[in-house]
Amino acid sequence: MDKLETIGEHIRQYLEEKNTARDRALQQSRTMIRHCSIAIRAVHRDDCAMAKKRLDSAKDLLEILREGLASYPDLYHAGYIRGAHKEYAEANIVYALVGGEPLPEPDELGVSYIAYLGGLGEAAGELRRRVLDILRSDHIDEAERLLSAMDDIYGLLVTIDFPDAITGNLRRITDMVRGVTERTRGDLTTTLQQQELKEALRAVEKKLNQV
Repeated sequence: MDKLETIGEHIRQYLEEKNTARDRALQQSRTMIRHCSIAIRAVHRDDCAMAKKRLDSAKDLLEILREGLASYPDLYHAGYIRGAHKEYAEANIVYALVGGEPLPEPDELGVSYIAYLGGLGEAAGELRRRVLDILRSDHIDEAERLLSAMDDIYGLLVTIDFPDAITGNLRRITDMVRGVTERTRGDLTTTLQQQELKEALRAVEKKLNQV
């Protein structure tokens, strides 16, 4: 039993270090999420430089988290880290799709497949916001392109038929994507109909002016 105090001290030291690493990781993950949120807002403002800057900052924190928690894999796979990874995937996906760039892959981003799928789903909601913004300027072709991307995202997510315990509640996100995609399709259809009506009225007015 003489060794018990030594063993206890060793365990306490380990847990103290682990707790410090956890607190640090929590703060870093919050900062990472904030960078991603600002990046998405910058994308909607067409401020690509700011969006890229924030994404680069988030990427740096992703690497810091990976290195800082290398000795604590259970912490690295905790919910708050998964959440930060999902936000990072979402921000990069939105940046790419709105900018017409190739879709980044999960391994390229350094996030898990589940975090990536969640990011895809959340990105659909941001694409709807983008579509509504550009419809006000009658950018129909761009709106149709983004709606097609939303359709593709839903088409993929609906095929991931695994228990929620594995996919991290992906079914809920998939249902959300279906809803926002259908609402966006309805908004786009209404805009197209209004545009056709305006063109028809202009044609009638032009004929009347020629009489």
